[in-house]
Amino acid sequence: MSVSVVLFVLFVLCHPAAAEFKGGCGKVNITPPLGIPLIGSYGKPSDDVLDELYAKSLVLDDGTNAVVIVSCDLLYTPLEEIAGPVRKIIAEKTGIPERNILVCATHTHSGPEVFTKSKFMTAGEAPPPAIDRYYLDTLVKKIAGSALIAHKEMREVKIGAAKGQAPEIVYNRRPRNNDGLVKMAFTVPPEVRATRKVVVDPGGDVRTTFVLPDDKTEWKFGPIDPEVCVLRVESMDGEILASLVNFGCHPVSIYPFLSTAVSADYPAFVTSVVEGAEGGLCLFTLGLAGDAVPFDRGVLPRQQIGRAIGGEALMRLQFVTTTGDVTVSGLKTEVVFPTKKLPSPNTDSDKTPEHVTSEIQVLRLGDIYILGLPGEVLVEVGLAIKKRAGLENLFIVTLSNDAIGYVCHSDAYDEGGYEPADATNLAKGAGEIMIEKSLELIDQIRQDR
Repeated sequence: MSVSVVLFVLFVLCHPAAAEFKGGCGKVNITPPLGIPLIGSYGKPSDDVLDELYAKSLVLDDGTNAVVIVSCDLLYTPLEEIAGPVRKIIAEKTGIPERNILVCATHTHSGPEVFTKSKFMTAGEAPPPAIDRYYLDTLVKKIAGSALIAHKEMREVKIGAAKGQAPEIVYNRRPRNNDGLVKMAFTVPPEVRATRKVVVDPGGDVRTTFVLPDDKTEWKFGPIDPEVCVLRVESMDGEILASLVNFGCHPVSIYPFLSTAVSADYPAFVTSVVEGAEGGLCLFTLGLAGDAVPFDRGVLPRQQIGRAIGGEALMRLQFVTTTGDVTVSGLKTEVVFPTKKLPSPNTDSDKTPEHVTSEIQVLRLGDIYILGLPGEVLVEVGLAIKKRAGLENLFIVTLSNDAIGYVCHSDAYDEGGYEPADATNLAKGAGEIMIEKSLELIDQIRQDR
């Protein structure tokens, strides 16, 4: 036998086979018992359930590293009370490092009150209602349990990503007048909704615009992020195992009209459309929604909005190119944001912390990047990250791993309005810090490939 043949045989016999790329998913019902106050009920006990609430998890493992994405039908997943304890349980049970575990909230305003809001107390804000500690302790275990189920159920998979658009159902609630000042538009009446038009600026920004009933002032609506980003996880024979839909619009269809009814809001219908047509488990993650709200509100609009996003996601899922040749990794970094003094007779300015410490995280799934940002990130901040990152498949998941209030770009502080004034204790410049730290972390994980 020739030397070349011997070497070939040795290479075939001794060369390690490529590890299988595996994935699994799991879900656990986290609906609170009736009687627990909801985040939007102003302390009143809940008395109805419109939608069940769930924690849903996706685990992906390349044979060397694994990542976990956990989506919860909650307003927030603060680091100290929920995300941190959940990560700890998952890490202890599976060995997956906490930097690879992302825990996010869908941001339903019709979920249970389960946090202290200690990182973003704002001027004149009343103390939060008493938390049901038994439910919170159970909630943490259930959320972690969804990931443990996913980890146990892993099989060989392929993944891929695609993008669609749904600009008609969302608008930026911070229209500006000719002087550059904001007049908040949390809702728009039917006669104004009838004037809706979607426009694309020369720079590429998408805006949903309306004609407001003001005969003297022209109002300009800010940008939205119209992208519906989808991730497909399928078995080796092409059957869908799981999917993830990412879109930026405040889930406030029910709030505050039915303030004592438990609801997952429109994300429940996004996921039900996909699961009903494709099968598998569908996770919803919130995109750039800090100043983006639904075109219409109510029980029926919640269904219409969810079905519209779900329908767009469903179409895009049909044409995803998938691969099993994927490696995964994760990084997270601590970020310090400056705070502003809170001018209120009920607030001791000397006790205002000088900074808020949180974290930013990025997961890499082959050429797909999932950026986890804490807080309610204004569209303008997130779009700056997307434009400068220059990635084809970048999912920005807000309300990830912590709750720090609204994260605004610097111009917002000069324009005024709810978010930079009354709804955050982060100082001017916080948005720009988030942009730079996000880009640094993305560059770092790209270089580590």
